[in-house]
Amino acid sequence: MSEADGIAATDVLLARLERFRNLHVWVVGDVMLDEYLTGAVERVSPEAPVPVVHVRGSEHRLGGAANVARQIAALGARVTLGGVIGEDEAGQRFRELCAAVHIDCSAVLCVPERPTTRKLRVLGQNQQLLRLDFEDGKPCAAELVGRLVSTLQAGSPPDAIILSDYAKGVVTPDTLAGIARVRASAPLVIDPKHRDFTRYRGATTLTPNLHELEVAAGRRLDPDDPASLTAAARELIARAGLESMVVTLGGRGMLVVPAVGPEVAVPATRREVYDVTGAGDTAIAVLALALADAAPLVQAAQLANAAAGVAVCQVGAVAVSAASIRDALASHPDSKILSRHDLASHAATWRSAGKRIVFTNGCFDLLHAGHLTLLGRAARLGDVLVLAINSDASVRRLKGAERPLVPQAERAALLAALSCVDAVTIFDEDTPLAVLGEVRPDVLVKGGDYQPSDVVGRELVEAAGGRVEIVPLVPERSTTSLLERIRRSR
Repeated sequence: MSEADGIAATDVLLARLERFRNLHVWVVGDVMLDEYLTGAVERVSPEAPVPVVHVRGSEHRLGGAANVARQIAALGARVTLGGVIGEDEAGQRFRELCAAVHIDCSAVLCVPERPTTRKLRVLGQNQQLLRLDFEDGKPCAAELVGRLVSTLQAGSPPDAIILSDYAKGVVTPDTLAGIARVRASAPLVIDPKHRDFTRYRGATTLTPNLHELEVAAGRRLDPDDPASLTAAARELIARAGLESMVVTLGGRGMLVVPAVGPEVAVPATRREVYDVTGAGDTAIAVLALALADAAPLVQAAQLANAAAGVAVCQVGAVAVSAASIRDALASHPDSKILSRHDLASHAATWRSAGKRIVFTNGCFDLLHAGHLTLLGRAARLGDVLVLAINSDASVRRLKGAERPLVPQAERAALLAALSCVDAVTIFDEDTPLAVLGEVRPDVLVKGGDYQPSDVVGRELVEAAGGRVEIVPLVPERSTTSLLERIRRSR
């Protein structure tokens, strides 16, 4: 699948992930020190109806904007952090943690009269029971912000800039104006906390969650109604002069809404969720790195979505490794959606391993029981089932202007999610002959509405020692009959 198709194949995403180590990102915002007290809960306090935690360990971690910076450093990129801490023990511990993970905190300014923001979490059996916050959220003075921006500017220019706004006083209008003056062409990605998105004017993209989008839009939104989410996002994009918005929807994934062009839903991978703490930090870090590598916005969101899915499987704010993101991408059905070049490479590997390759093709518009029967029977004819589907343009030429009913990216994703399918590719020609030449299957499968002599590619497959198999159709199970039933029901 080409990059122009929006949803990218896994190999494209993996290649971008490898290039992150060549990038430099500024992260500016509210930095914090997170402290975790962990233990076991064996009884309820006799003094009040609260659990008694027998503390068995403690740990300090970087939080807030610093967690974003730590995530960038963990992926091998260079990161410069800008923020404010106090002249206290927590501030000293904060600097030590930054040094340990190679974060440049030369632009983290020490303010004696301001305490370091600290969050203390108490966990029992890996479940968070209590959080205590120590902070001063007053907006930073213009002079302090000016010094912060000047310190950043004195270093090397960034490939991307992240503003991590936790409403603790660092991301002020002066901060936004100062960053705007020095950003040059670097993508500017902002995690918003203020309800008035116009203060973020000129950003490349904002990453609000559903609640933040609702507050900014001034109305309740249905997370199961993408049209309403898109309408709200577009209103705010126009009002604030933004380039785009990536709305994070938790277990529903992300909704990518550009200022110009169609919106794209990026579905989440189903995972067991232990703790959502820091998942947003992970997402914005990966999103900004991908944009710094000149990734299209949808591809950047795919990578960010995969990384956030890994983060929620762990307790507390953690830095997700490149290896864990690679594993998440490889285990996702999207990893089966291959470009023609990568499909040829996979096919060569399968052949060298002695795998029997089965191939079939079609439009697969409105997936139905007949399709599932065909694919199930085809898969049993060999070791690997490769499926080639017509692109939207190809379907229109073959079926008419009203088809397809389901876009190619969605058709590919649905088919890739089937356990019997090992690879899916999209072809733009009227026939799959060119794809067949790359795959060179052992078995070419078509439905019972074909005669062997009518099957495109039969000569090519048989000349290489393969064969054609015709699988009987399931009566009354076709896209045409399904459409007819829908029309009659109306």
